[in-house]
Amino acid sequence: MKNTLTKKLDNLLTGDNHISEIQSISKDIHPAVIASKLSEFDREKIFSVLNILGLEQQAQVFSHFKKHVARDMAALYSDAELADIIELMPHDDRVDLIRVLPMERRESLLRNIEQPDRDDILKLSRFDERTAGAEMTSDYVRVKSNLTVEEALQKVRRVAKDRETIYNVYVVDEQIRLIGIVSLRDLVLFKADQKIEDVMTTEVITARVDEDKEIVANRLSEYDLIAMPVIDSNDRLMGIITFDDVMDVRQEEATTDFHKMGSVGLMNVSLKDASVWFLFLKRAPWLLVLVFMNIFSGAGIAYFEDTIEAVVALVFFLPLLIDSGGNAGSQASTLMVRALAIGEVKIKDWFRLFGKEIFVAITIGVAMGIAVSAIGFFRAGSEVAFVVSLTMICCVLVGSLLGMSLPFLLQKMNFDPATASAPLITSLADIAGVLMYFSIATWYLGIGG
Repeated sequence: MKNTLTKKLDNLLTGDNHISEIQSISKDIHPAVIASKLSEFDREKIFSVLNILGLEQQAQVFSHFKKHVARDMAALYSDAELADIIELMPHDDRVDLIRVLPMERRESLLRNIEQPDRDDILKLSRFDERTAGAEMTSDYVRVKSNLTVEEALQKVRRVAKDRETIYNVYVVDEQIRLIGIVSLRDLVLFKADQKIEDVMTTEVITARVDEDKEIVANRLSEYDLIAMPVIDSNDRLMGIITFDDVMDVRQEEATTDFHKMGSVGLMNVSLKDASVWFLFLKRAPWLLVLVFMNIFSGAGIAYFEDTIEAVVALVFFLPLLIDSGGNAGSQASTLMVRALAIGEVKIKDWFRLFGKEIFVAITIGVAMGIAVSAIGFFRAGSEVAFVVSLTMICCVLVGSLLGMSLPFLLQKMNFDPATASAPLITSLADIAGVLMYFSIATWYLGIGG
C-alpha cells in the first residue's frame, strides 16, 4: 500500500494541477518520503507543493529536508510564515534550521516566534555545533520524585502529543538536577500509588552538554539506548539525545571522515548541487600540496641517476614497489582511523599496536617479496630480484608503520585522525620507497663504490 502511494506521489509531482490529489495522499505518506521526493525538484516546485500541505505537515517535511534544501526553501517564506512552521517543528530540528540561515535572517525571524519557543531555540543554539548540547532536544518528559506512579502517568498523557519521545521519564529534584529515570513500561507495570522515588533507576547513563557529539553517539550505541539525558556541570537536566539524532551524527561524521581521507575540504552542499568552482576550491589545495611533496620523489630519483644508468632494469620495478608501500599504508591508516573514531583503540595502545603492525607488515612484505622476486629474476636476473624483494619488504613495512602511526600522532596533536588521508600516506610512502629502493640497489649491486 505504501509503495503504491509513493509511486502515485511520484506521478503527481511530475504532472501539473494535481493539488487536491497530493493533499489527499500526502497524509498517508511519511514526511521523510515526501521530503526526499520533493528534493528532486527545483525550489519553485517544492514551494508550490509545500503550500498545498497544512502547517503541521510542512513542519514535518522541513524536519526531514537536507540542510541545504531547508535553507533554500526557508528563503522563499516570509518571517511570519516561517515562524509558524518553526514553532511546530521538533525542537532540535528547528535549531538546525535556524543555524543554516544568514545571521540577519535569524534575528528578524526570532522576533516573529512566540517567546517560549524563542527562549528554547536560544537555549539550544548557544552550544558549539560539535558538542552534545547542539544535538539535544528539549522534547522530553520530566517529573519530580515525590509524585505517585498514577500522577506521573497523568502527566505523560497530558504532554505526550507535544513530545518527541515518551519511552523514558526523567526524574529531577527542585533544582532540575537529574536524579533518576523510569521507563514508560515500568510506569504501566508498577502500582498506581507507588512513589516515583521508590521505582526509579538511579544509575543513569548520561552525556555532558560540552562533550564531543561523536563520543556521545558511540556511548548511546554501546548501551543500546533509545535516548540519553544530557546534563550540565551541575547535573541539571538540559535535554536528551535520541537515537535518530545519533544516526544523523554518525552519517555526518562518516561523510566528514571520507572527505578528509580523500583530501577533500569539508563540503556543506550536496555533490549534485555543488558548482565546478566550489569543487575546484575543495579539491585543488591538497592536491597542490601533494604535488610539491612528490617533488622529493623526483629529487630522489635524480640523486641516484648513476645507479639507474648502470642498471636500467631497476626503473621497471619502481612503480610496483612504491605503489605497494602506499597501498599498505592506506590499508593500515584506514583501519586505525576507524578504530580511533569508534573508540576501539586509544593513544596509549600505540606501542602495542606498533609492535603488532611490524610483524603483520613483515609477513605481508615477505609474501609480496616472494611473489615479485619471480618477475625480477626473469626480467633482470637474481641480483635485481633480490634487490626488488628486499625493497618490497621495506616498502610495505615503512608504509604500514606510517599508516598506523600518523593517525595517533595527529590525535595527540588534537587534529582529526582522518587527516592522515590515503593521498598523504601514499605521497610519504612514495618518497620513502624511492630512497630505499635505490639505496638498497646502490649498496647491494656495488654501484659507485
